[in-house]
Amino acid sequence: MEITVGVLAVQGDVREHLAALVSLGAEAVPVRRPAEVAAVDGLVIPGGESTVMDKLVRAFELREPLVRRIAEGLPVYGSCAGMIMLADRIADGRPDQQTLGGLDITVRRNAFGRQVDSFETELDYAWSDPEALAPAGPVHAVFIRAPWVEQAGPDVEVLARVGHGPAAGRIVAVRQGNLMATSFHPEVGADRRIHAEFVSIVREHRLQQSAARQSPEREDTA
Repeated sequence: MEITVGVLAVQGDVREHLAALVSLGAEAVPVRRPAEVAAVDGLVIPGGESTVMDKLVRAFELREPLVRRIAEGLPVYGSCAGMIMLADRIADGRPDQQTLGGLDITVRRNAFGRQVDSFETELDYAWSDPEALAPAGPVHAVFIRAPWVEQAGPDVEVLARVGHGPAAGRIVAVRQGNLMATSFHPEVGADRRIHAEFVSIVREHRLQQSAARQSPEREDTA
């Protein structure tokens, strides 16, 4: 089934995400206008600067359409700043900073430190279908001024934690329903499994929507 996945294109690593999605057979399009929000089957919110992204989303009148579609079940994947944008709560956000919400998590911005503290590591990742995402093995994760999840609600599935070092045990990948987020940047490497996982979520959601539209409505009779 053909799917269209948008990448929020107000700021951040837009081109890299578009290339990753196209390599997996999805139609990938930049999203800058409210009408484009309505036309996609899924959405990626890239890494960048969450405070700038928040201001631009509001300036381009994208906030309300995005919040509405997320509430309706639109599959969305956020990386780094995208995780912050999907979080319901920010531990150290600016007073006027808003998020789109949807993920029952509390995030801390720049939790690992400044740009000079950026690092790479291997992560054990909880794939929903490991056989479909061969080869198996750890995810090489690139952290650049990354957030982490300080608190996750009961319906949030933890997909990955930092394995060692000062941040050992910190949550860096989560999923709740059709929403998925990582603290790190899978778009900067050659490993496409994170994007493949998200494309699978989008395809499944699209199939469910198609089945619901095709099933005949039944009238209850007394």
